[in-house]
Amino acid sequence: MDKILYGDILGPDDDEKQSKVKRDFWSTLKRAARSIPFADELVAAYLCAVDPATPTRVRAILLGALTYFIMPIDAIPDFFIAFGFTDDVAVLTAAITAVRGYITPAHRQQAEQALRDNFGN
Repeated sequence: MDKILYGDILGPDDDEKQSKVKRDFWSTLKRAARSIPFADELVAAYLCAVDPATPTRVRAILLGALTYFIMPIDAIPDFFIAFGFTDDVAVLTAAITAVRGYITPAHRQQAEQALRDNFGN
């Protein structure tokens, strides 16, 4: 039997991660909007992560980064104004950069619409 390497497939806890990300993403983004300079790319990454057509490995990377983003307690707690999301930005930037080719124009277009719908911009 072939050995399955960590990250090759979504594990049993990744369904839970996806549910948590879907539940908490927008409220966390609203709190972080002033601290996240690339909200449009972040929303596109979120849409890519929850898209069933996205390869499993890519979804796992994005869900991991997005889970870190929505967690209130991490390396720098998010309640510290101006500093709380700096570690989140670093994790998200690395994840998005690693899988940028899988974030499609459709994800970006949907992100623009979602931002207009949620923030009125």
